[in-house]
Amino acid sequence: MMKVNVGTHNPLKVRATRNVMEKIYTNVDVEGIEVDSGVSDQPIGLDETIQGAVNRARNAFLDADLSVGIESGLLAAPHSITGYLDLQWCAIYDGERITLGVSAGFEYPPVVVEEVLKGQEVGEVMDEVTGVEKLGQKTGAVSILTKGLLDRTENTEQCVLMAMIPRMNSDLYLEI
Repeated sequence: MMKVNVGTHNPLKVRATRNVMEKIYTNVDVEGIEVDSGVSDQPIGLDETIQGAVNRARNAFLDADLSVGIESGLLAAPHSITGYLDLQWCAIYDGERITLGVSAGFEYPPVVVEEVLKGQEVGEVMDEVTGVEKLGQKTGAVSILTKGLLDRTENTEQCVLMAMIPRMNSDLYLEI
């Protein structure tokens, strides 16, 4: 049995990881465990966001074959309306190596980015804007903004799958 820990109790991130891992492995147990990301509650920038995912993956590596860390953050995006895109990064750790993947990025409405830059978390602002409590643990902002064409589980699955590419193709990635 392949044991995979996800460094969060967010049911959406655990479900997304399980959905991907069940397509890759025939016998897998995926469990969420709460860990410290070691970064701010609302990461901004590439380095902080990736570091949060890596920290989550390393901190979740307890009695597991693989551990997964997923962190969303705002990354600078020149030429965008607000100057930022939201991207989810996934780090997968096997006790020796980290592999990374990223989801499709999207832009929040200007009012959301303005409040985040003042210190609020995206989730808090989107809850206020949409009137949906804990939206980030449900369908997510991306579902609201795409009018239901993509939900947060699917968006999260993207980064998990992208981080699995080197592990699924170890003959092409000689270090894995």
